Amino acid sequence: MDITSKVTDHSILPSPPFVEVAGIPNFRDLGGYPISTSPSHSVRRGFIYRCAEPSKVTKDGIYKIQGLGITHIYDLRSNVEIERAQAAGRGGIVELDGCTRVFLPIFTDTDYSPESLALVYKDYTSGIEGFTRVYTRILNKAAPYYKTILLHLADEPSKPLIVHCTAGKDRTGIICALILSLCGVDDETVAQEYSLTDLGLSMEWKEAAVEHLMKNSGLKGNKAGALNMIGSNPSRENMLSALRVVNEEFGGVENYMIGKCGLTKEQIERIRANLIVEKPAFHAKA
Repeated sequence: MDITSKVTDHSILPSPPFVEVAGIPNFRDLGGYPISTSPSHSVRRGFIYRCAEPSKVTKDGIYKIQGLGITHIYDLRSNVEIERAQAAGRGGIVELDGCTRVFLPIFTDTDYSPESLALVYKDYTSGIEGFTRVYTRILNKAAPYYKTILLHLADEPSKPLIVHCTAGKDRTGIICALILSLCGVDDETVAQEYSLTDLGLSMEWKEAAVEHLMKNSGLKGNKAGALNMIGSNPSRENMLSALRVVNEEFGGVENYMIGKCGLTKEQIERIRANLIVEKPAFHAKA
């Protein structure tokens, strides 16, 4: 099943992988993808979920999360990012009964200085090369935070989790790509999964996010750049480029997890054992 084709109505999302959780955009299951070396195996479903920020979740949405058995929510946003979004009425902190929120701020306060933001905005408007720089920066900065999520996958196989940032596209997209790659999902399929964010974010959500971003001096008058930042058109090529960086600069996903994240080979094998199941893939290979 090619989940990126034949979907033009954002109100009707393919399920799976998308899960309707009222008030949370871009909510989807990371499982169901084929293992390239074994057609009889796939990535486990119902364990890892990814989404955009959950501040608008409704009571029905909370019941849905609880029904999915989710025990942990990993929030990759920064303090400054949360504070600015909250001040604008978009995106505070959500604490849910039965769920532990784990705060993993990949970017520090200094990353939100006018000078730093200007460089980030420039990269987001520079095509694939710019996105490659952004994703290389994430890979370097995020490793100790990604380690926390990876250890959950190794040590807590009975506790489903959510990973999110603001749009659920870049910081979330990189960790999800690393997890799928570690399991043996091929690069094209990983890139296909990444591109689903364009379906997962409604036009209403995108327009509000763009309006918020364009209030920053670095993006005034640059609607295209703001759209790129929140996932209007997450090209597969952007993720394929990021995966090349993982291979060329870090020696592959396993070496990245060992060298940058500090995992052991034993922990990596436990992740694979917990995530790879002997079930045919739900989603077709890209």
